[in-house]
Amino acid sequence: MANNKTEKRRNAILGIVSSEEANVEALSRHFGVSESTIRRDLAELANSGRVVRTYGGAALSPTDRRESPLSERIHVHRARKEAIARLAAAQIHAGETLILDVGTTVAALARQLRGRHDLHVITNNITALTALANDPDISLTVLGGSLRKMSMGTVGPLAELTLGRMTADKVFLGADGLVAGRGLCEANQEQAALKGKMIDQASEVFVLADASKLGFAGQQAWTPLERPWTLVTDADATPAQLAPFKALPNVSILVAGTHAA
Repeated sequence: MANNKTEKRRNAILGIVSSEEANVEALSRHFGVSESTIRRDLAELANSGRVVRTYGGAALSPTDRRESPLSERIHVHRARKEAIARLAAAQIHAGETLILDVGTTVAALARQLRGRHDLHVITNNITALTALANDPDISLTVLGGSLRKMSMGTVGPLAELTLGRMTADKVFLGADGLVAGRGLCEANQEQAALKGKMIDQASEVFVLADASKLGFAGQQAWTPLERPWTLVTDADATPAQLAPFKALPNVSILVAGTHAA
């Protein structure tokens, strides 16, 4: 079984390979380890189906580019998501209006809000609605539209029209992947467009992304992040993963202190 340092390096390798094909020599220099160590890392990632070996390196496995249904994703990296949700909830104050995006980490944030007072939540996230529907001190606005069952969220022009008539103090976004200088990637253009509208309507922007999402560029639809925003991630994010975000002038970074189990 890989130790924590090895697993962190392999997750970071996966993030690099998600953006571009990588070779053994370059990865060896980047992580300051031997080429034989990198070959073992790539072999393990290939055995688990996360990458495919290429001549001299590796590329992202095509299976990693397919979107998983919400019922599967809810169990992945659960400890990381809960830690991120707790830290995100600490940024929210009574009297605020919030936009909650789809995604399992944002749904975890919704659960953290139960029992809080004087909040208005605008959301297209059906799981978040379920978590907050019976809370007497949280008012809810549902973004109507077409239900996308893979993410259990509404999308489309009706959702965008409704959102365009409201503003919020803060928006909390999820994503399939997050690339510094490029933005959020999604499997669906309607989701990407709605995220863009959410950003337009909020005073502050937060992106909730665990370490596995950082550097991942495996989906085809993108939402740019051109204004100031805050990344909320977990303690398994490596310095190599965080460095591109730290280099951006418009990004603040919050790291949840609990390592994933």
